[in-house]
Amino acid sequence: MKIVAFHQNGQPGVGLVSADLQQVQPFDLPLAQRELGALSLIEAQARGESLPALLAAVAISDIQIIAPLPKPRRNIFCVGKNYFEHAKEFAGSGFDSSAKSGGDIPADPIIFTKVPESVVGPGATVEMPAASTAIDYEAELAVIIGRGGKGISAKDAMDHVWGYTIVNDITARDWQSRHQQWFMGKSFDTFCPMGPWLVSADELDGTKTRVRGYVNGELRQNASTTDLIFDIPKLIETLSAGITLYPGDVIATGTPVGVGIGFKPPKYLKAGDVVRVEIDGIGSLENPVR
Repeated sequence: MKIVAFHQNGQPGVGLVSADLQQVQPFDLPLAQRELGALSLIEAQARGESLPALLAAVAISDIQIIAPLPKPRRNIFCVGKNYFEHAKEFAGSGFDSSAKSGGDIPADPIIFTKVPESVVGPGATVEMPAASTAIDYEAELAVIIGRGGKGISAKDAMDHVWGYTIVNDITARDWQSRHQQWFMGKSFDTFCPMGPWLVSADELDGTKTRVRGYVNGELRQNASTTDLIFDIPKLIETLSAGITLYPGDVIATGTPVGVGIGFKPPKYLKAGDVVRVEIDGIGSLENPVR
């Protein structure tokens, strides 16, 4: 199933997207839960509860789609340098502080986070801050945790996956390099476009899908998640070894080769650009830059 969060007539809603992507059936939820997007539904399913009743369908053209998790419960977990060719391009860019100790290909997952407040939805504007002159894009598959836990083994990890969505891990490269860590350069306002909806794991095998990134219609990134250095089970095992994962947690799995910093000279984003991320089995996420 596909679960979408939206606004209609100024009110938040959460609904089930029809197979033809033309209609949405809203779930009958109180306002406080609707404001959290799909989070309350994921938490309810983790407790073994059934999904709430559905209301009358509305046309998808009559709603404004927002991020499926507009208020994530905590920071978004992210993975750096997790495709082989991107790891090489980034290590050679001169902006990679981790390459000084870890080389081109990391021996273990590089984990950082983005603040929840960086999340915006499809069509929302990515704001270019005056503080940076090197804004980049990163097309990524994001994993949504369903059943939480700690000490999850790789062999059991996929049982903890609720589903997937798309994330664009917008990055201020100069801040990423200057501060010798990635949190600040990744966490500016509007730097985490997410959407357009969540797709449940029974409809999509995130371990075998294709990720594409476009800027102004030009294909820049195109890779399969089979090319991940550390696959989804390994990421969940690594994170949960010391951190309890909760329903609704988001793990952005890394970006393929083709980011702006990899070009010579770099192709940073500029005002007026439009970035689109496509993932087979999910759809597309498009955001303008201002």
